[in-house]
Amino acid sequence: MINSSVCGVVQEWLKGDPPGKLYGALFGIRGVLEKNMLDLSRQPPHIIEGLRRTPGVALGSCRYKLEREEDFARLLDAFKKHEIRYFFFIGGNDSMDTADKINRFADRESYEMRVIGIPKTIDNDLPETDHTPGYGSAAKFLAATVRETGLDLKGLITSNRIVVLEAMGRNAGWLTAAAALAKREECEAPHLIYLPEVPFDRERFLEEVAEVYREYRFAYVVASEGIRYADSGYVFKGRGRDAFGHARLGGLADTLKGIIEEELHINVRAISLGTLQRSAAHFASRTDADEAYMAGTAAVKAAREGKTDVMITLIRDSSAAGYRCTTGTVDLSAVANVEKKVPAAWISPSGNYVEDAFLDYARPLIAGEVSPAVKEGLPDFVHLEGFDLPELRRRLDRDAVSVVK
Repeated sequence: MINSSVCGVVQEWLKGDPPGKLYGALFGIRGVLEKNMLDLSRQPPHIIEGLRRTPGVALGSCRYKLEREEDFARLLDAFKKHEIRYFFFIGGNDSMDTADKINRFADRESYEMRVIGIPKTIDNDLPETDHTPGYGSAAKFLAATVRETGLDLKGLITSNRIVVLEAMGRNAGWLTAAAALAKREECEAPHLIYLPEVPFDRERFLEEVAEVYREYRFAYVVASEGIRYADSGYVFKGRGRDAFGHARLGGLADTLKGIIEEELHINVRAISLGTLQRSAAHFASRTDADEAYMAGTAAVKAAREGKTDVMITLIRDSSAAGYRCTTGTVDLSAVANVEKKVPAAWISPSGNYVEDAFLDYARPLIAGEVSPAVKEGLPDFVHLEGFDLPELRRRLDRDAVSVVK
């Protein structure tokens, strides 16, 4: 949903009189540091509109943590060179922390600039906002995948009668919990859901899987990649850490598969959706897409009203008949590096499923569909003009090699 927010920012920006230039940083904050920027205000209107149906990140993204004083100095130099006075930053917890740091540095250097954070994370773990753009579409895709593969599992007469599906979620289980939206009857998938909010107990896990298998002769398990034991150790942790110091995850499904097969002697199929969870635009939520766009337009309006050092929030209007959402703002310092967990009251007492309160919360967010443009039977997407991706990648790769040397 990043591209939908970018579309909202650009189209709202162009309503200014005069609008002025609007630059898009190529590959995130690195684009500003290395002065690789594209004038989005000169892009053809049909391309900007097409971003609303295009997955991925049209401008490119990176995992770069601003820490050194020289990085902030280089940013400020780029802002001054291009006379940039408005800075819109789209992302999750780490991105909001970066935006907050940039605002404070500009303020310290007496450089007048308005910094606005635009929320986006499929993890849905940003605080002070009812939910985040990106979550509804990822939840919709995950629930649909569980429903379809669950039906496939139910109809099989093979030795593989248990499925373990791994969903994204390092410390918060919002996306994993969405798998429960797939169930309409008691016997349907998923049967068990494991979230990072609940300590993982190996023996209890095996008992619960065996119990479901005895009752239905098949079992479907969905687990967050970040589930941990009571001592806070991950059930699975890969090697190394990312640029922000987070342990690398992804591999839990195979770990649980091994545990079940070793102890219960039943063949297991492991499914890891990986980046499919955040890039399946062909089955995006209409609610999610519209709200991502709305967040982008709200960011420009907030900046023109003189606001700075804030993040746009989504506010659920509980007084309205049916579901309705508006926008607000919150200080960046209140959301930077703060995670929102699934409320304990929304997790079943057994710790292996979710309550109806969660389903009531999540269902409106997956409503509606976005019909993609189609060419030759497949989704057709847009590309920003002037973004020479192969050449820029070659240049960035050369820079990376020189740094390593």
